[in-house]
Amino acid sequence: MNVPSPVARRRCARCLRPQATCLCALVRPTAHRTEVLVLQHPQEQRQAKNSVALLRLSLARCEVVVGERFAPEALQALLQRPGRDTRLLYPDVPAAPAPPASAAPATAPLRLVVIDATWRKSLRLLLEHPALAALPRLSLADPQPTRYRAIRAARRGDQVSTLEATVQALAMLEGPAFDAAPLLDAFGRFVADVAARCPRPQAP
Repeated sequence: MNVPSPVARRRCARCLRPQATCLCALVRPTAHRTEVLVLQHPQEQRQAKNSVALLRLSLARCEVVVGERFAPEALQALLQRPGRDTRLLYPDVPAAPAPPASAAPATAPLRLVVIDATWRKSLRLLLEHPALAALPRLSLADPQPTRYRAIRAARRGDQVSTLEATVQALAMLEGPAFDAAPLLDAFGRFVADVAARCPRPQAP
């Protein structure tokens, strides 16, 4: 039996990943105004290919909450913050239609909610939590090509990583004031590092 060395078992206190795969050197602090809340499925938290750790460390206003089911009161407290208009980053799909869009533009600073899960698990989270499904939606009309396919297979051609989706959403909301390039470049290096250690995924 191969026993992992003590070095392999130690974790970085900042990024919470094993020292051998610490990604702190890739972190690029990125200025932004919009608060970001990531609801992360527990299975994603354990994925070496998960992009949320890099996103959390690079965005100053990024909160990550891990869970699969949330009590209504706890979820409401997460979604709604005083002085913030909340938007859910999720497409309008037949299984979970978006609520009617308001004609009035948001006047308060925004809080963007992002679901980090597989497509099936994200849809289940939405269907099981009415407060989440009732949020006004923000969708990426034309997602940019993903770099994620080098390490993770996707069922849909428009699927991107959670980091890429969040960055593209922030660019939509904040315009030229938001500089996504350094963080996307760091993500590209993250993907390259993971691809060098892991076999290429097979399409489902």
